[in-house]
Amino acid sequence: MARSYRLAAAQALFVTFLWSTSWVLIKWGLEEIPPLTFAGLRYTLAFLLLLPWVLRRGGSRMSIRRLTRRQVTALVVLGLVNYSLTQGSQFVALELLPAVTFSLMLSFTPIAVALFSGLTLGEPLRRAQWLGLVIFLVGALLYFGVSLPAGMGFGLAVGLLSVAANVATSILGRAVNRSGELSALLVTAVSMGVGSVALLAVGVGVQGLPPLSARAWLIIGWLAAVNTALAFTLWNHTLRTLPAVVSSVINNTMLIQIAILAWIFLGERPGPRELAGLALAALGAIVVQVGGRIRKAQKEETLISV
Repeated sequence: MARSYRLAAAQALFVTFLWSTSWVLIKWGLEEIPPLTFAGLRYTLAFLLLLPWVLRRGGSRMSIRRLTRRQVTALVVLGLVNYSLTQGSQFVALELLPAVTFSLMLSFTPIAVALFSGLTLGEPLRRAQWLGLVIFLVGALLYFGVSLPAGMGFGLAVGLLSVAANVATSILGRAVNRSGELSALLVTAVSMGVGSVALLAVGVGVQGLPPLSARAWLIIGWLAAVNTALAFTLWNHTLRTLPAVVSSVINNTMLIQIAILAWIFLGERPGPRELAGLALAALGAIVVQVGGRIRKAQKEETLISV
């Protein structure tokens, strides 16, 4: 295995660790910051950190000036869905649900995307993907004990909204990026700027901005600078080396990482049944994504050979 490949895999795993620690930091921050305001502060600060980098790149500045009305509309919609709705609902869900429970719900996102693609884009799931879906559902049922947790109805509803928003984000993001007309940096910066500022305005308007301690600002700053700006940049860098299948598998380790971190730092101690359910759900999500990636690669190879 080439050294560059091993390094990229290690970097990707490190990024997933950073993203997993975000759940613990968000739980701590929610003790004194309202969820919508918290999410708005995090992503607005991350946008401000990315903005000088975007403006220093001459190509990015020229691309901003040349944006068409259609492209601006697409970036605005993506920003509102990806940051205002998706991230806002995630922070609210984390205020209402245990971190591991919500992590399990979000891990259904790639499966829902695959199902939606099969229904609307003429890309039906392969047998392996259907098997992965069954494994995931069995794991989820095992985790929840075949019954929903008592007193979590509203939290689960917000969690489902977040999953739906994640699915919409995946589809919108694919639509914006697949043409290759705009750089990934430009798409990220513009959509994040629009969505985060709107989310912050709603958060402050509805929930207010209470006096924050130095600890709260440290959490916000770390999430914005390290777990958002740095982590997303490093993840995109690893995608230059790692196959999509490998990236998907590494990304799905977050379900187990979050469970371990929540156990250590939040006191969310899962029992043997819950741990078995999480492991099965993670395996099912991996099977669905790997099956889809392999099918795509096979199609591309066929097209090349023809």
